[in-house]
Amino acid sequence: MSVDKLHSGIVAPQGVWWKPAAQQERVWVTVAFVWCMILFASMPFWHFKGGQNPSGIRAKVAAADFQARTDRFVKEYQVGTDQGIPVVQAPAGSDLYLIGRMWSWYPVLKLKKGTEYTLHFTSMDVNHGLSLFPINLNFQVVPGYDYALRVVPNQSGEFKIICNEFCGIGHHTMVGKIIVED
Repeated sequence: MSVDKLHSGIVAPQGVWWKPAAQQERVWVTVAFVWCMILFASMPFWHFKGGQNPSGIRAKVAAADFQARTDRFVKEYQVGTDQGIPVVQAPAGSDLYLIGRMWSWYPVLKLKKGTEYTLHFTSMDVNHGLSLFPINLNFQVVPGYDYALRVVPNQSGEFKIICNEFCGIGHHTMVGKIIVED
């Protein structure tokens, strides 16, 4: 191809380079637009009636206040350490606290199967994703917000907490742990 036939975004091509959309193309664009509007209009319905939204407790929180609550929780219920991170076992019905920060989850939680807890979590620095492996449980952990879930572990084992929201150079090392015992 010769250089004189090339063009860029700065120099417009010569001649008629566009044509009005054909009838069939206009029909499909209209169908796509109408379908987008139907999905958009159904969002409030699914927000309130859909089963995908967790029934959690949300509140704004200062990082220092959440850190103080977590430190009291660890001091009161610590039963050991795991690679230098405190392992905490709280009684049934307790509030549990979990902090996400670059690049760790703090503390390790030890729970009893079939017991209800309220799990509070927040981030101290940037957005993190809380993914409980191998269970399909995913949450966005946002700084400045205390997000609490009422949980009842229904299977025992060791579960990994993996950050699934890129949070920096050490993101791949951000793995925490929840231990569920019978």
